[in-house]
Amino acid sequence: MIFVTVGSDIPFDRLIKAVDRWASEKRRRDVFAQIGRGGWEPRFIDFAAMLEPPAFNERLAASQVIVGHAGMGTILSALQNSKPILVMPRRGHLGETRNDHQMATARQLLELGKVHVAFDEEQLCERLDDLGTLAPKDRISAFAGPGLVEALRDFIHDRG
Repeated sequence: MIFVTVGSDIPFDRLIKAVDRWASEKRRRDVFAQIGRGGWEPRFIDFAAMLEPPAFNERLAASQVIVGHAGMGTILSALQNSKPILVMPRRGHLGETRNDHQMATARQLLELGKVHVAFDEEQLCERLDDLGTLAPKDRISAFAGPGLVEALRDFIHDRG
């Protein structure tokens, strides 16, 4: 199953429209999307506006790949569960977010080898055609490592 998520804050109709169109053209019936409270609903994929955390986690666990916006919650969830993730960043100039911080996030995490990225709808459909080649990235812990905890403790202690 392909699990598409736009996060919990704002809709991302451009992403959902592109995946819905791709699923229709490819006759894919194994796509489920959490679409947010947008003004547009998919016609060819199953969806819910929002998922409670247990349902979200079930969909995540059952998926072969995650497709989503370049939000850190979505990315961290995929990496903590060792799921391949394909992100398409929201764009500020399109009114999808207040600025292009998701572009910066996507570029940085792509450079680090943590995510697969499509920067527009055309690239998204190309990458969706090659889903079988998207390998999971290294699993990350849900907890900070001892070095970070110690550095933060030292920083706080030095400030006190």
